[in-house]
Amino acid sequence: MNTALYAVTRTLRALFVVWAAFTLTFAALRLLPGDPVALMLSGRGGFAGLTPEQIARTRAELGFDRPLITQYGSALADAVHGDFGASLQSGQPVSRMIADAIPSTLQIGGLAVVLALVLGILIGVAANLTASPVLRQLLRSIPSFAVSLPSFWVGLILIQLLSFQWHLFPSLGNSGVQSLILPACTMAIPGCALVAQVLGKSLHTTLQEPYADTVRATGAGRARLLFGHGLRNAAIPAVTVVGLLVGSLIGGAVVVETVFSRPGMGRITQSAVSAQDLPVVQGVVVVAALAFAVVNLLIDLVYPVLDPRIRSTGQLVTA
Repeated sequence: MNTALYAVTRTLRALFVVWAAFTLTFAALRLLPGDPVALMLSGRGGFAGLTPEQIARTRAELGFDRPLITQYGSALADAVHGDFGASLQSGQPVSRMIADAIPSTLQIGGLAVVLALVLGILIGVAANLTASPVLRQLLRSIPSFAVSLPSFWVGLILIQLLSFQWHLFPSLGNSGVQSLILPACTMAIPGCALVAQVLGKSLHTTLQEPYADTVRATGAGRARLLFGHGLRNAAIPAVTVVGLLVGSLIGGAVVVETVFSRPGMGRITQSAVSAQDLPVVQGVVVVAALAFAVVNLLIDLVYPVLDPRIRSTGQLVTA
């Protein structure tokens, strides 16, 4: 498979992921119990004083009286042009709400991904570089322990220690670079554990390959074998984890932004789900799916650089 065909195939797959996310979200939201129009009106004074004709008119203005297939086609066409409609609760354009919320989430999410990668790589490499069996086992146990910690609990512990007791960082709000540290660390811990676990296991497997014995026979030390040969060959599984980290960004932001009282995608997602604000939920899911698809597309395009055999097969080569 040539490089151009490989890239086209992966691009089409990314577009399919975004379309599938939109379609499944549209269907799931319409199957939820409750009436979004009723929820909207209850937030604006309820049904009191409204006649059935006025309620029906509101439903028609929002397009909820049309057949589902018509609603779907119209919503999909608008979404392609970046229009997700208006919030049922606030009346603001969903695209503007998301555009206003994204920068704050990207700040903590971007820093969290960087921290997760740096710390995860350090732990994974150190676990395979050290000659001490005790230290090696301790480093390999850290990811399993860290991934089991609930994010909200980690956030509360960091606030208690680093904010209330030691006064190193602000506990709440969005007041500069210092306010990013605790939320980013909270979000980074599960990702760090995942990177360390995957990379550590991949390095361990790679260093058992026959070529590693050949390199050792030349007199190469463990560090030269690991950094000169093993790390690149073990990188593909770890690179794949980056896509998983981006995919979990919105879910992590919901918890972290709530704990630290920060504005962002997580907060508007939580509010939209609680109020059954269909356009906002739809917009957030599509944007998250688009980010996930783009990052994974870039990762797919990096694979052939790490392993040239993928260029000819179009598939990951594991042996």
